[in-house]
Amino acid sequence: MRKNPASSAKLHLLPLADLRKTGPVDEADWNYRPLLSFVSRRRFRLVLDLLGPAPPGDLLEIGYGSGVFALELARRSKRLWGIDIHPFPAEVMQTLKRHGVAARLTTGSIEKTDYPDRAFDCAVAVSALEFVADLDAACRELCRILKPGANLVIAAPQSSPILDALLFAATRERAGENYEGRRERLLPALERYFVIERSTMFPKWAPLAIYRAFRLRPRFE
Repeated sequence: MRKNPASSAKLHLLPLADLRKTGPVDEADWNYRPLLSFVSRRRFRLVLDLLGPAPPGDLLEIGYGSGVFALELARRSKRLWGIDIHPFPAEVMQTLKRHGVAARLTTGSIEKTDYPDRAFDCAVAVSALEFVADLDAACRELCRILKPGANLVIAAPQSSPILDALLFAATRERAGENYEGRRERLLPALERYFVIERSTMFPKWAPLAIYRAFRLRPRFE
């Protein structure tokens, strides 16, 4: 069985020195911490695997945070956009510019945006949608701003005792307080508005899955 190149190629992330904490759940530094980095980086590899080799034109990253994944997404799109609730888009854009990435970032919620209809060829969300309060509103908005035939690619944590234990050990935070049940509600919400084209997980054995990733397309285009 041939190995997918995205699973073994070098992962281009923003260096640790350039990361700034943009909010209480922005844990981008996990990508550089022992043990946590192995788990955290797998999310990005799952997404890259689902994105495929053909770069979309306009790609929107939902929850870009400090821009840790932007270097990789910029390599896989013609124009990179981003939306996040934190108030630091200018600082993140300046950091990315030093790395040769001209991203168009803004502050806002994916529940309601100012983007025009059918604006994007692809949207990506890595550990982001499970923090959105109104998942149905977010799904409706994504269906509005995605072009016909466009994909939504997401990676999201599962209700995993392993992940919850890692979170508590690293941050002393409890998953129930962070997610408030949205991990369990995310997939049913997505399936109301999207069709799953492909899914993958880490680890590969479902009962132990920490993260699952999906490539989806809107049901009603």
